[in-house]
Amino acid sequence: MREKITFSQTTTDMKKILIAFLYLQNAFMIQAQEVIPLYNDSIPNSRPAADKEKTAIGQDGILRISEVSRPSLTVFLPENQKSTGAAVVICPGGGYWILAAGHEGYDVARKFTQMGVTAFVLKYRIPSDQTMIQRAIGPLQDAQRAVQLVRERAAQWHLDPHQIGIMGFSAGGHLASTEGTHYDKPLIPNPQGTNLRPDFMILVYPVISFSDSIGHLGSRNQLLGPVQSKEQIQDYSNELQVNANTPPSFLVHAKDDQVVPVQNSIDFYDALLKNKVGAQIYLYDHGGHGFGMHNPTSKVEWMDLVRSWMKANGWVR
Repeated sequence: MREKITFSQTTTDMKKILIAFLYLQNAFMIQAQEVIPLYNDSIPNSRPAADKEKTAIGQDGILRISEVSRPSLTVFLPENQKSTGAAVVICPGGGYWILAAGHEGYDVARKFTQMGVTAFVLKYRIPSDQTMIQRAIGPLQDAQRAVQLVRERAAQWHLDPHQIGIMGFSAGGHLASTEGTHYDKPLIPNPQGTNLRPDFMILVYPVISFSDSIGHLGSRNQLLGPVQSKEQIQDYSNELQVNANTPPSFLVHAKDDQVVPVQNSIDFYDALLKNKVGAQIYLYDHGGHGFGMHNPTSKVEWMDLVRSWMKANGWVR
């Protein structure tokens, strides 16, 4: 007797096949790039622990990396004739719980290479008391090290060491903006005295503030842990840390974002203007949170706006 297969079963099976295909496709694309350990020797601020890192693609098609304790950079190089000498370090989001490394990392990196920009996707450590001595500084150490490494090896990738920016999505935007406002407080060894300041920042629906009123408390609690001082919360509220030397910045947000309020970007933008720092912001009317490069509610592609902004500043041709 032939087994009866319902339409819903067939659809479910097709979804599973598609997810498996996407996973393999992403794995192949990642493997096709150079992956560099972030630290040559020991990882600063780390405890001895087993490597429990996991990579998976959910039914929503999002590639997630969790329990990262061994950070790295994945290098995406443009074609030689297209290279502008500019570079960007990309910090995927994920609430400091996971890294949404596909649509907020590798996909964006490939787009940058089409613009002639070399891209480095940062797989930064997930805050954990099991793997870190001080969980609150681990991701920032990795962001500082990423800028340091790219700048020190600029000649290898034919980069201009004065055109190295940082980019972040959601909690990755908090990390990027923390690096852009705390670069003068090194948390890593820096024997060459390398400049840790990014030359520009691109912040996409970023967590900026850790305040009770507009902050994303999930990111705050995961980064700082259960015991938080008033000084820590203020120090990691980056709208309060802007000064005249903060890198020029481009911000993107949706006004109806219910996860990370748009006021995060607005307050940071206002602080940049107050300190006479070059800044541009684009606010979608709709789109919510986590849309990556493509906001399905609008025909405006914010990466096209980023390209124009970078061109106006001389970072791309």
